[in-house]
Parts: sequence; structure tokens; C-alpha cells
Amino acid sequence: MEMNFLAVLVAALSSFVVGFVWYNPKVFGTIWMNEIGMTEEKAKQGNMAKIFGLTFVFAFMLAFMMPTLVIHQIGALQLAGGNEKDEAFLAYMQVHGHMFRSFGHGALHGFFASLFIVVPTIATNCLFEQKSFKYAAITSGYWIVVMTLMGAIICGWK
Repeated sequence: MEMNFLAVLVAALSSFVVGFVWYNPKVFGTIWMNEIGMTEEKAKQGNMAKIFGLTFVFAFMLAFMMPTLVIHQIGALQLAGGNEKDEAFLAYMQVHGHMFRSFGHGALHGFFASLFIVVPTIATNCLFEQKSFKYAAITSGYWIVVMTLMGAIICGWK
């Protein structure tokens, strides 16, 4: 069972598509900018190559780890010490095969991973940084959508 590099790449790139829509001024972009005190002028001063380049690296890192969160067969392989020829793993795969390898199942696991990992992390930071509820909701909502989509892509793409 090898990792599908193309699925990971597409999952990472999906974060840009979601971000383009999510942070559009007609969706949450204007509210988000107001909440963090960002202006158009200040935004234009940022190093876009650095920002988008590192954003892709971070999205890729997240997508790279998603299989362990959304694909049950990865857990079975891990229990077999990563040995695809392990008799117990082969028996598991013979009985279960690619059961639960679907876009919907991956989306479900991606959603719960974001809800129980990302949201508490963002919320804790927002509490200490005294950020508004709006900011926390917009930022958390983005990551919920991204990780749900990433989970769907990673798990469903065979």
C-alpha cells in the first residue's frame, strides 16, 4: 500500500481553492481583514512568493499526514510494523480490502480531525491573543472545510 502522491498534491492544492473562495471579500475576506486590522495597503506589502510558497509547504505537510487520519488500512499496516507482507495485515486486507475507502468516509474523518485537533488549537490561541469570536470562527471554519475536503480527496482517491 503506497501513498498516492497525486492525491496528496491535489489535497494540498485544494486549500488554495478553498482559501480563494473563503477569504474572498464577498464571503469572509472583509470581515476577517477587519478582525485582524489588515488593510489592502498592508496586504500588498507582504512577500507573496514567501507567503504562498510556505502556505503550500504547510498544506502539503498537512495533506501528507491525512492518510493516517482518514484511511483505516494505514492503521492496519502500522500495526503490522509497516510490513505489507505481514500475515495479519494480508488477512485484514483479504477480509476488509478497501472497505471505507470513499470520499464520504474521508470527509467524515477529515471533519472530525479538524473539529477535535484544529479548532481547539485555534480557539486556545485566540483566547490568549484576545482575538474575537468572529476571527476564531472564520479561521476555524476555513480549516474545517479544508480538512474535510483533504480527507475526502485522500481517502476516496484510489
